[in-house]
Amino acid sequence: MPLVDTRFATRRRKLASMLAAQRVDEMLVTNLIHVRYLSGFSGSNAALKVAKDLTASISTDGRYTTQIAAEVPDIEAVIERQCAEALLSSVAEGRRVGFEADYVSVAALERLKKACPEGVTLVPVTGVLEEIRLTKDPLELQRLTEAAELAAQALSGLVASGELAAGRTERDVAADLEYRMRVLGAERPSFDTIVASGPNSAMPHYNAGDRTLVDGDLVTIDFGMHRLGFNSDMTRTFVIGHATDFAAEIYDVVLRAQLAGVAAATPGTKLADVDRAARDVIVEAGYGDYFVHSTGHGIGLEVHEAPAAARTGTGVLKENMLLTIEPGVYVPGKGGVRIEDTLIITSGAPKIITEWDKQLTVI
Repeated sequence: MPLVDTRFATRRRKLASMLAAQRVDEMLVTNLIHVRYLSGFSGSNAALKVAKDLTASISTDGRYTTQIAAEVPDIEAVIERQCAEALLSSVAEGRRVGFEADYVSVAALERLKKACPEGVTLVPVTGVLEEIRLTKDPLELQRLTEAAELAAQALSGLVASGELAAGRTERDVAADLEYRMRVLGAERPSFDTIVASGPNSAMPHYNAGDRTLVDGDLVTIDFGMHRLGFNSDMTRTFVIGHATDFAAEIYDVVLRAQLAGVAAATPGTKLADVDRAARDVIVEAGYGDYFVHSTGHGIGLEVHEAPAAARTGTGVLKENMLLTIEPGVYVPGKGGVRIEDTLIITSGAPKIITEWDKQLTVI
């Protein structure tokens, strides 16, 4: 008999409790991230139904018959191509079934309505699973830490080998970094690796192109590793050859802002206040108009998930949440700097799991 991971049953128990409070009898889960979170199943087609009495059923198609038996030994699987519809067909009359309103299209909702037996009511539900996912359990923290540490090792190898150097293209550097992450155990990058050099570094979500790195360039590298279902995310900005006065100035501003954001990330702190701690440093230095995104986000099964450290952020930090701190300054036509760490919120100072030197590094 395969071992049953009790974490998934614990998560379903939390969901069931929240459903009962909303007068929902059962919850139909169709977001694949949430299916994996509640069951352990990692296939590309699935749905899960969880009742307030803790009973559950799961469905996938015939491609995953063996996989679902191994990954979800505690729930009997229904093998059908139309997974959500198959699970709805067995719901008893009079039941109120929640569906993930944030992830169900209008067309998909019409299909669900047609699949419902007579007397079954579909109820839109939002934010419940996202709330449960906010804090991480010990295994999640371990997996996230491992991914972050391995990704940092890949960056160390890239720099030590001379693969980040004048004369190479952004695309060359990105490919070498992704290869190193693969060798260290990545299933894939967490997102398209950003290697933004010179004026391209003034674009926060630039990817990696054919521009050749030259002396004096700022080079921002934002990257992550997807491993065992979890993601990492970190950013460092380098200078090629020599640092101009402009590069040194904005690097110092961003580093001070990043350190202020990290220091503010403690339990009980409002997320908007974390953003303010970093943003105020940049504003006071005269670069407020060039900090064009929020200070940070959560990370886990998704690269970007709750909580959000932003001017519009709501809620407070709690122990065992994860949060990135990634302020930046981006001056069009000249260049930009971003420095990002991923933190685990602890009872005291946050734990940085993306350990890598943050002082200005000239290559």
